[in-house]
Amino acid sequence: MKNVREFIWPAIGLLAVVVSGWLLYRELRGMSLDDVWDSLTAVPPHRYALAGFSTLFAYAALAWYDRIALLHLGVRHISWLFVSVTSFTTYALSHNIGASVFSGAVVRYRAYTSKGLSAPQIAVLVALCSFTFGLGTILLGGVVLVADPTLLHRLEELLPSMLTNPATARVVGLLLLGFVALYVVGSILHLPPLVIRKAKLEYPRPAIMVRQLIAAPLELLGAAGIIYFVLPAHLEPSFIVVLAVFLASFSAALVSHAPGGLGVFELVFLTAMPDIPKADVLAALIIFRLFYLLIPFGLSLIVVLLFERARLAQAWRGRMVTADGSVPPPPLSSSDK
Repeated sequence: MKNVREFIWPAIGLLAVVVSGWLLYRELRGMSLDDVWDSLTAVPPHRYALAGFSTLFAYAALAWYDRIALLHLGVRHISWLFVSVTSFTTYALSHNIGASVFSGAVVRYRAYTSKGLSAPQIAVLVALCSFTFGLGTILLGGVVLVADPTLLHRLEELLPSMLTNPATARVVGLLLLGFVALYVVGSILHLPPLVIRKAKLEYPRPAIMVRQLIAAPLELLGAAGIIYFVLPAHLEPSFIVVLAVFLASFSAALVSHAPGGLGVFELVFLTAMPDIPKADVLAALIIFRLFYLLIPFGLSLIVVLLFERARLAQAWRGRMVTADGSVPPPPLSSSDK
C-alpha cells in the first residue's frame, strides 16, 4: 500500500495534464502561433520590465517566508543571502517539478543541515512556510470575494452554479476571513496547540503572525502582477480581477498535482478571462511561465550543482585528512608573509 501511495499523486498529476491539455486544445484550436507572437511583440518594453520587477518582488517575499520560519525557531545566525538563495532554489524547483515528485523539503534539508539545523527544525520550517503560503491565499481569496462576489461568475463553466452565486461567494469570502481572524486571535491569546494525529501545530508569536500576514499576500500580489503588466493595457483589465483569477488558477494547479500546474493553470485562466482575446491571455501566461518558472528553474539548477560540488569537495578533503591521519597546515597569515 505504501508503494501504491507513492505513485498515486504523480499519476493524478499526469492525468490532470492530459485532460487539461485536451481541453486546452479544444479551447485554442482556432488560434495560430502568429496571433500569439503578435501579442508577445505588442507588449511594450517597460511593461516587460515591470513584469520582471514583479518576479523579483515575488521571490523576495518567498525568501521572507524562510526568514520568518527561522525567527519562529529562534535561529538568527544564517545570513539573508543564504536564506534567499535557499528559498529561491526550493521554490523554483518545486514550482516546476511539483511537490509530489521533488519536495522542497529535500533542498531545504541539504542546505540548512549545513548550517547546523536539525531534521525536526527543518520539518517545522517547511510546515510553517507551507502554512504561510496557504494563509496568504486564504486571506487574499477572502478579500477579493467580499470586495466583488461576482468574480466567481467567471468560473461558471468549471464550478457548480451554487458556488458562483454572489451571495454564496460572499459567504465563502467571509468564512475565509473568519479563519484568518481565528488564527490571529489564537496567536495573540497564546491558545494551546492543535493536535492532529501525531502532528502538533503551535500558534506562533504575534510578531511572527504579523509578518506572515504581510509576506504571503505580497508574494501572491507580485506573482499576479507579472500577468497583469503584460496583458493589453488598452483593454484596462482590473488588477483585482487578474488577482482573483490568478488565485483560482494557481490553487487549481496545486491541487491537481500536475508538474508546474501544466495545462491546468492555463485552462482555468483562459476560461475565466473571456473578455480579453485568447491570444493576449496566452501570451501573458507564456511570459509568466518564463519569468516565474522557467528562468528561475534554470538558475536553480546551477545553484544546486554549485552547492553539491562544494559539499562534495568538502567531503573529499575530510576523507583525505582521515586517510592521512594528519590535518593540513593552515594557510599563511599576513604576518607570515
